[in-house]
Amino acid sequence: MSVSLGNPVPDFTATATSDTTVTLSELKGKQVVIYFYPKASTPGCTTEGGDFRDHKDAFDDANTVILGVSRDGIRAQENFKAKQDFNFELISDKDEAVCKLFDVIKLKKLYGKEHLGIERSTFLIDSEGKLAREWRGVKVKGHVEEVLDAAQALNAG
Repeated sequence: MSVSLGNPVPDFTATATSDTTVTLSELKGKQVVIYFYPKASTPGCTTEGGDFRDHKDAFDDANTVILGVSRDGIRAQENFKAKQDFNFELISDKDEAVCKLFDVIKLKKLYGKEHLGIERSTFLIDSEGKLAREWRGVKVKGHVEEVLDAAQALNAG
């Protein structure tokens, strides 16, 4: 089972930074941005996370929670969050349960070798828990601003 536009996102619970557990259903009443990135502390992922960090106040004003997700362990996520001063939680999805729910594990090529990895993707869930927007195969530059525009428009009704 995976997510589809206009439909409720199945509930999930995942381990996150700051010694927290994220349960999607507990965020009802708020919009949620879930962005998936390939690996903590790599250049593109650091830039993308920094863009979300730098726009967090505007996301807060749009009643929107930001969550980052990768397959890194919780320790790597904690280090990444601390080093980059991220002001939102990162989910450790080592078992790929959340990744599979959002269908972001894809066959990728690196240095001529194929491997399964996370396709950079972002999802916007409305305050009722339905998938409102999705961005797949994301390019980092300008992406966070686009997501913020969508979150603000959705929040404005």
